[in-house]
Amino acid sequence: MNLLAIDSCTSILSIAVLHYDEIHFSDTEAGMRHSELIMDSIDSLMKKACIKASDLNAVLCMGGPGSFTGLRVGFSTAKGLALSLSIPIIPVPTLDCVAYPYRDNDVTLAVIEARKNSFFYALFRGGERLLPDTEASDSEIAAVIKENPGVIVLKAANRGYANALIDYAIGNNVFERDNSIYLDKGPEYIRKTDAELNLSP
Repeated sequence: MNLLAIDSCTSILSIAVLHYDEIHFSDTEAGMRHSELIMDSIDSLMKKACIKASDLNAVLCMGGPGSFTGLRVGFSTAKGLALSLSIPIIPVPTLDCVAYPYRDNDVTLAVIEARKNSFFYALFRGGERLLPDTEASDSEIAAVIKENPGVIVLKAANRGYANALIDYAIGNNVFERDNSIYLDKGPEYIRKTDAELNLSP
């Protein structure tokens, strides 16, 4: 199976390509320049992996939560490739992806920083989700940690998760489900954008 994975939900632009069971990846500190860098990063990595776009079986991307702009760039790029190549687009919930490598641990708390001094988080036990994605302050996160002694805290920062996207997709056999529904959807935001808040009555 040949897969392209795109993670742009933080300032790190992370791209991974699976080709003949070998994963090629790159992480770039993109800041707010995801849209400028994403296609060149994909093209460069696919050349390194000796794979053409027409060889891809599916495109994976982060489904959210995360940076509004980053998620939009990653999702729209994945959707454009999927449509042009007639292959599935498969979004993976961000916090599930962050927690997946630690699925054998008892309790894990996956956290990603949000704007306005808050965080998005989800709690997992043995790889199974216990809570939906939730927005919380740092004091509320501290309370969750206190309520779950021994919890492992996983903060999505300073690294990309494109590799984990591929591992999650294969481990959960997401290719067997109907992924066509995502062509008409977008990423999960949880919180309204500033523009939407300004339009609210």
